[in-house]
Formats: sequence, C-alpha cells, structure tokens
Amino acid sequence: MALSVQKEADQVILFEEIFGARKVILNRPKKLNTLNYEMLRNMYEKLKVYENDPTIKLVILKANGKVFCAGGDLTSAYTFVGLGHWSFGASYYRKEFCLDYLLATYKKPTVAILNGSVMGGGVGISIHSTFRIVTENTIFAMPEVLIGLFPDVGASYFLSRLPGFFGEYMGLTGARLNGAEMLAFGLGTHFISSKNLKSMENALEKLVESSDAPSVATISMIINKFSEGVKLKTDGAYARLKMINQCFSKDSCEEIVSSLEHLALEVKEKWINDAITSMKAATPMGLKIFMRMIREGRSKSLEQCLETEYIAISHVLGRTISNDFYEGSRAILIDKDRKPQWVPSKLEEVSDEMVAKCFSRSFGEDEDWLPLQLPLRSNEAKANASKL
Repeated sequence: MALSVQKEADQVILFEEIFGARKVILNRPKKLNTLNYEMLRNMYEKLKVYENDPTIKLVILKANGKVFCAGGDLTSAYTFVGLGHWSFGASYYRKEFCLDYLLATYKKPTVAILNGSVMGGGVGISIHSTFRIVTENTIFAMPEVLIGLFPDVGASYFLSRLPGFFGEYMGLTGARLNGAEMLAFGLGTHFISSKNLKSMENALEKLVESSDAPSVATISMIINKFSEGVKLKTDGAYARLKMINQCFSKDSCEEIVSSLEHLALEVKEKWINDAITSMKAATPMGLKIFMRMIREGRSKSLEQCLETEYIAISHVLGRTISNDFYEGSRAILIDKDRKPQWVPSKLEEVSDEMVAKCFSRSFGEDEDWLPLQLPLRSNEAKANASKL
C-alpha cells in the first residue's frame, strides 16, 4: 500500500506516502524521539507541501519505538549554545513554535497516535491534532520546571484551558497523566488498545483510497470502531480535581506551596507530597514565569501565547535573569548528578520585577536576537487552533 518509504536507519524522521494520505514518523527511538532542528525543519517543509496538495486528504503523525516523543533534544541544545551565541538556541525555538502553530492551524485532518510517552515538544506537535489517539502506554507530562525551564510550546494556551486550575497543577509540578486521564481531560480524543492501532491505520488508509475528501465526521466514525471505553482510577487526578483547584487557584506560587502543606496535614495522599516535593525541587524562576504565563494565557490566543513564551525563552537562554536553564541541563542531562543549584534558590527571592523582565521585548544592545514570526494563516485556519 505504501508507494515509497525512506528506510535509512539514519533518517531521524520518515515520510511515508499512502494513496490519499501521508504519514510523518518520528524515527529516533534510541533518543526517545526527542526533536532536533533537522526534524523540525523537515516536518515544517513537508507539512506545508502536504497542506497545499489536493490529492492528500489526511496526515497521520506517529513514532517508531516505545516513546512517542520525550520533548526537545535539550542535550544537543545545551552543547549547541555552548559552542556559540545564545541566539543559536533561540533559532531552535523559533522553528519549533512555527511548526507547532502550523499544526495547530492545519487545514486538513490530522491524526496523532500517542502510543507511549508524550512530553514537552512532543505535546506541542500533537496537542492540536484533529484526533489524538491515546493507549494503555501513553504518559503525558510537561516537566520543564524540573530542568530549569518552564512549560512552553503553547502550554500557556492549552494548559490554561483545562478544567479549573488543573493546568497550573500540571505545569508547576510536572505531574504525569495516563491515557485514560488524558481522555477525561480532553487532551486525548480516543482511547484505542495498542494492539488495534495497526488495524485502525489500515481502515483509515482504505477510507482515503475510496473517498474523494472524507469529512472529519467520517474519519471519526472509522476511529470510533476501534475506540474503547475506559475506567478512571478512583484515586486518580480527575477524582482529586476539587482539592487541586483548592490549592492551585491561589494567587502566587508561595501560596500554592503553603496550601499544599496545610492540605498534607489534613489529607494523607501521596499526590500532595509529590506536588510539594516537585515544586521545591523545581526552578523558582521557571515556576513564577509559568504562573504568570498561564494566568495571562486564559485570555490570549495561541498566537499570542507562543509569542510571549518565545520572549521568555529568549531571556532564559540569554541568561538575562538566571542561569537555570544551563544549570538544569548540566545537572539533569549532562553530569546527571540531579542536584541543580538554582539561582535564585527560593521562591521568595524571585521578585515581580525579575519576572517582568522575562516578558520584556528589550534585549539591550544584542542585535543577534530575532523576534518570532509565525507563519501567516487564514482566519479559517486560525479557528482550528481554538477547538481544544
């Protein structure tokens, strides 16, 4: 059924041509399919071509190996920036955010098969797909604050639209969700057992072969044939949403930690202590940046959220306020001593003025920084980004 497939082992991303459809396959399983610049560039160029090709009716995004995508290749980014100017790293984020925005506003139906861990940058390329297939193997997380950053790739948009203050909980603690929980929170659209994924793909291939332009409803009918009902754990994230809202609705990170500590005295549940431990281990600067971002993100478009996140990322890369990105990369990814020395080291040491500087478009006399220029999209395409 495949017309042509790039099979070279050294290809970090594969593009498979199916009659009437295309498959984009992440192919870096030994590196947990982490995204590098080459992958982002190739995906962006191919997806633009696919969108304008009238013979292509559907795009499927998947991955080889046991992980969908563990995020961006921060080890390479750390090394890359170390060899040159910090703006080299900013160019990676420009390309990544442009790809995320293209996919979020894509004019054709897309199916993301999230069979395995999906984190950080992996979320960015899949979260706006028309269909987001989760399985018993799926794990979702945005753990950037634990490595010296903050959730980006549009997280201030899509996490802010989760029920209550659950987005704050996810972004400030790096907590993980399974496939069933993703479905419950609307992060996934269908739960399909991994053993049935190939059959579902085959059925979609037959559909696009036999139909001139299958509607989203028709594609949904095919996927529904393989989807299953799921049972949520009684002690899972969805069941504790009321307590999460109680704590994470506070006005500051300090108040959230204090609220969790008080709750821990009243309720003996593991997730509470895990949340406290995670927030105390995370970069204080990153926590406060994300707190402001997600609160402002509720009233912003995806385009505006990406622009704001890019400015803050640029300040982090440029060490305008803190060296935490480089220290986190060293401690977690390079030396692996897992003992980052954050500066500032405590939440109360991070002032509002320090946070505000990370939202400023001023980079002094540094002429190497370039603003984010997202691809121009039609109003119809932009409307796709508001469907989550």
